[in-house]
Amino acid sequence: MNRPPDAFPRLPRSWWLKHRYFKAYMLREATVLPLIFFLLCLMGGLWALYRGEEAWAAWLVFMRSPLVVALNLLALAASLYHAATFFVLFPRVMPLRLGRRAIAPQAIVAGQWVGVMIIGLLFFWLFGRT
Repeated sequence: MNRPPDAFPRLPRSWWLKHRYFKAYMLREATVLPLIFFLLCLMGGLWALYRGEEAWAAWLVFMRSPLVVALNLLALAASLYHAATFFVLFPRVMPLRLGRRAIAPQAIVAGQWVGVMIIGLLFFWLFGRT
């Protein structure tokens, strides 16, 4: 059976490495990988909590491991990078208006970061007390 000619030329697997925009896009998409580890840690903690005090203590020891701490810091950095790139893209994808006036993209991005800081401060206020 004859194969129809390809509609698009074949590209080498590393084609995206030649363009800064595509490298940034691939890095943004790869931020999900450390977040999967973070979510597995959280689910493991919930499972350990369900299983009892001994399992919870073992999970806490696991979470204090330098490798686990480093991977969770990587997950934090990845999520902040993902948020930063999303916040910059948001006003382009969904421009906001207040009445007939468009809200400046810089104001939208700043508002998103203020929201992140408020939620962070609330988190530390609620859970930082001993």
